[in-house]
Amino acid sequence: MKRRAFITAGLFSLLVLSASCSSNPRVTISTGLGDIIVEIFEESAPITATNFLRYVDGGLFDGGSFYRVVRMDNQPDNGVKIEVIQGGRRGLPRSDGLPAIEHETTATTAILHLDGVISMARSSPGTASSEFFICIGDQPELDFGGRRNPDGQGFAAFGKVVRGMDVVREIQQQQPGEEQYLDDGIVIISVTRK
Repeated sequence: MKRRAFITAGLFSLLVLSASCSSNPRVTISTGLGDIIVEIFEESAPITATNFLRYVDGGLFDGGSFYRVVRMDNQPDNGVKIEVIQGGRRGLPRSDGLPAIEHETTATTAILHLDGVISMARSSPGTASSEFFICIGDQPELDFGGRRNPDGQGFAAFGKVVRGMDVVREIQQQQPGEEQYLDDGIVIISVTRK
């Protein structure tokens, strides 16, 4: 089992390395704590990447926030623990959002939830639209077949942070109010293509 995980992680590293040498678009998420630069894997996750870039190009994330921090110390009732920060359009007018998209699993895209990977938040498959999260550390339970979501379909990963993980970690260390939600989210000033 460990050997398979190593091989899979190794293949993903090659995918990320080759993707980084390609013409994948990059976006800058400007926050009150600094910039996060994310490479978007359009070829590997075309549905999810296209959706995210439509929000970027429409300026629909501007004024949103990172509003949820999930750490080992703030999920006592969860049998399967993860570490992520979640952001998006929470608090912005719903009427400006786009329709939910088809679910692209990690079994289809081969983009695993490793450190720095960006993925779509969702409830059931096919409900992802504008909310996303960034992994802190490797999070295999978020992949297809993982146990974090009871349906086993995992989440739709579509890119990776290439610069600014220090900002991601600083956001994660903010003290939440009720449960995992920040009283005052970290504002997303803008999300633009580089």
